[in-house]
Amino acid sequence: MSTRTTIVIVLVLLIASALAGVLLWNRLPDPMASHWGMNDQVNGTMPKFWGVFLVPLISLVLFLLFQLIPAIDPLKVNIGRFRDAFNLFIVFMVLFLVYIYGLTLAWNLGFTQFNMSALLAPALGLLFILMGIMLRKAKRNFFIGIRTPWTLSSDKVWDETHRVGSGLFIMSGVFALIGVFFGGVITFLLILIPLMVSTIFLIVYSYVLYQAETKS
Repeated sequence: MSTRTTIVIVLVLLIASALAGVLLWNRLPDPMASHWGMNDQVNGTMPKFWGVFLVPLISLVLFLLFQLIPAIDPLKVNIGRFRDAFNLFIVFMVLFLVYIYGLTLAWNLGFTQFNMSALLAPALGLLFILMGIMLRKAKRNFFIGIRTPWTLSSDKVWDETHRVGSGLFIMSGVFALIGVFFGGVITFLLILIPLMVSTIFLIVYSYVLYQAETKS
């Protein structure tokens, strides 16, 4: 996906989400439900202003940060080698946040007959899968990917860690998708445990690879 197409899609998503909040303002409660526990029950609220505008603002800041990263990274040339995959990830990340925003608005409008965790699971699953695909293509840089002291020190360690990491993140995404059929604590565990195990394993794996490389 080209950078120009990415910018257009993201701007449309941001404008549409902000406009939806403004148009629904009078129908939304104050405060608004904003947090849900593992049992899918509301356990936190925030003032309506932030309930309406916080996610669009976070999405905008995140998008601007993603646009800045390729310009300031000392290894910007390497980012250019997988920029299409990175752009696709940017679009899906913003789309994911807009999706969460839509669920929050729906809940606060009184459409509460759904399990928040079960509806978050497929979006997170797809996000993890897309991250796995991007990791496969990522080249060594300081901002995007599995950045440990050992992956940043060696192209070989970077490539091998990301090859394995790609499969692990895709697998984590599959587990998250399975969570659609459960809801509540089980869905939470299906999302969290594979992701945590994968992350810890990849940190250790990159260290082992680096040690093996330096001793060879």
